[in-house]
Amino acid sequence: MSDIADAASGPVLERDGARATIRLNRPKHLNRLQAEDLGELVKLFDRIEADPAIRVLVLTGTGRAFSAGYDLNSVAERAVSASEQQSAGSAFEAVVNRLEDLGVPTICRLNGGVYGGSTDLALACDFRIGVDTAEMFMPAARLGLHYYRSGIKRYVTRLGVDNAKRLFLTAQKISAPEMLRIGYLTAMVAVEFLDEEVDKLAGVLAGNAPQAMRGMKRAINEFARGELDEQAADQRHRDSMRGDEIKEGIKAFAEKRPPKF
Repeated sequence: MSDIADAASGPVLERDGARATIRLNRPKHLNRLQAEDLGELVKLFDRIEADPAIRVLVLTGTGRAFSAGYDLNSVAERAVSASEQQSAGSAFEAVVNRLEDLGVPTICRLNGGVYGGSTDLALACDFRIGVDTAEMFMPAARLGLHYYRSGIKRYVTRLGVDNAKRLFLTAQKISAPEMLRIGYLTAMVAVEFLDEEVDKLAGVLAGNAPQAMRGMKRAINEFARGELDEQAADQRHRDSMRGDEIKEGIKAFAEKRPPKF
């Protein structure tokens, strides 16, 4: 994937067979997200989920960073406003939660540093593959900001209580090896191997049974949040035992060939 910067713009959607890529595209500002980008991201998520030909989503950035997070000027405007409005945080939270619950599996291609709210955006992806020069930084405590509830919960359920406290309460920057150690990164690679590693994982995910993955992803997320819909999960399991995917999967296994879902 090329990191050659286009003219700055909102998020860019690219298609390559069964794979969709959303690229944050404000490289001069480290892909800082503007208010108008949030609605555009939700629209892109909806388009991807409505297209059965798309089997995997890759989220990445243009240039030397993944993203510097949400525009702090928008947060500051809310802070001094006389009237209470929908907060910038709540609008951003809705986008991140939508990404977490997306039906297709998601990979965050961390081409560089990830800061502020974008650490949560990446964490909402199912997998995070990052370059060995990446770093992350959650500055909420330095800014006087109490982070939104679902974001804190995501940190706790994915990284553990101690790591969540360290990242939120100290507001200290950590490097890629430490990101890997605490489980923030799924894999860490040299920059020249980033696309190869992302392509390999995307190919695996695109080749697996989409409905089975969708249902299991939902169950895993619900387990992590302590909100499992047991009846729905049991029904999906029963349905899968009579579905077309398992028929093809078993047939392909017997014939010693890759399944065609």
